[in-house]
Amino acid sequence: MFDELSGLAAAAQTGSGGEFEILAPFTGRALASIPQWRGAEVERAAERARRSQPAWAQAGVEQRCSVLSRFVHLLRSHRDQLLDVLQYETGKARIDALFELGEAVLGAGYHLRSAPGLLAPRKHRGALPLLTKVRQLPQAKGTVAVIVPWNFPVALAVIDAVPALLAGNAVLLKPDNQTALSALLLQRLTAEAGLPPGLFQVVLGEPAQVGDPLLDAADYVAFTGSTASGRRIAASAGQRLIGCSLELGGKNPMIVLADADLGRAARAVRRGSFANAGQLCMTAERLYVHNSVYDEFVDRVVDQVSAIRLGATFGFTADMGSLTTPAALARTGDVLAEACAAGATVLAGGGARPDLGPLFHEPTVVADVPLNARLHREEVFGPVVAIHPFEDIDEAVTLANDSEYGLTASVWTRDRRLGEQVAARIRSGGVGVNDCYTAAFGAHSAPMGGMKASGIGRRHGPDGLLRYTESQTVAVQYGAGIDERLGLPRTWHARVVGAGLDVLARSRHGR
Repeated sequence: MFDELSGLAAAAQTGSGGEFEILAPFTGRALASIPQWRGAEVERAAERARRSQPAWAQAGVEQRCSVLSRFVHLLRSHRDQLLDVLQYETGKARIDALFELGEAVLGAGYHLRSAPGLLAPRKHRGALPLLTKVRQLPQAKGTVAVIVPWNFPVALAVIDAVPALLAGNAVLLKPDNQTALSALLLQRLTAEAGLPPGLFQVVLGEPAQVGDPLLDAADYVAFTGSTASGRRIAASAGQRLIGCSLELGGKNPMIVLADADLGRAARAVRRGSFANAGQLCMTAERLYVHNSVYDEFVDRVVDQVSAIRLGATFGFTADMGSLTTPAALARTGDVLAEACAAGATVLAGGGARPDLGPLFHEPTVVADVPLNARLHREEVFGPVVAIHPFEDIDEAVTLANDSEYGLTASVWTRDRRLGEQVAARIRSGGVGVNDCYTAAFGAHSAPMGGMKASGIGRRHGPDGLLRYTESQTVAVQYGAGIDERLGLPRTWHARVVGAGLDVLARSRHGR
């Protein structure tokens, strides 16, 4: 496998910014060195994209679907290779890598099915019935910058890049350096699928070197990452008057009502809070539990979390893998230590596991966390959750909404109507009833994104594809237009036009 990883790195376009050494989270050993770009390399890639994109847009949606269908088939046929690369780069458990690849395949599949209909011209009523033909055409933006983080490098790249390509755009994919090999493998597979050169290119390098040139070259930006970086990208896009979609951080609440199935809810915490070692913007980091069932639920959660199996294995025997970066491990430890110093109590887990690997940390449950602690206010992005009691639904909703974030949330109750009513009061882009986030995120025909500081725009659903298009209206006028006098005196023309407008208004609005 190391030869395969080295081969991916060797196939990358050379850069003038030196080399970056990727380290394996499981072991700390070097995986490969990848070239680093600077502005000149980004500009050349953007020029290749601009040359290739018009022909791709003119090729038609059916041809684009054909090529990208082959790409999705290659994702499936190269499953084991993709899972291996994901685990080597991120340290995630294989089950998490499998779910990531599943999201890539299923999300792309939705866009392949929906693209022909969404990208077809739409008819509209003209100003003069029978005398005006109006069509709405979805035009490609041009060159799209897709910027993805290290936690889900394959899934996020695919579900953002595939709809952009289907819409007729070229894509410049910027991965994190830590997970550049996954991106380079995707680039290889797009070429194997028959995607013309220049339409899908991987931009390598540190944000300080390639970030501004990439934003300057883009006609649209799709970004997934931190809220701080999202704000900077939004400001840059605003200056250039281009669009952007931003999926940013989350500090997601889980509300357990008094009548909830406590066993089911506690089992859900295993993945709802600790999937991908907690390095997932949708995981539940704040657990709010009704007073009447608080003690029982805490006991059940502690039992579930204590049974989570950690391991640096490339099989399916581990439930949770490693953190991906030293920074992630350090932040997890720092935030937890600060909370404990302020009076928080560790109920399960609580420490690093260097015996398993350099970046392992136990899944951890904490109670009595002060409401002003970083552990309560900030996204940990690690395997730590805080659990709090509440007295009534109004208090639970207030606590859930007491955050700058609004990405996902969940409500747990046997009364599904009540669950839906509570869900509608929570300011989050997606809310699950008796499910943490999978049911909402996995509904690919429904939009997915955040409120408040969790982002703008939506992926999935029609919005996930149409964000990469500009709507153009083409109107054909037959015969005389409404503003032509046809030799009438001005006063007569004004009377005729006024009467005609009244007739049109009554025919369209019924009054």
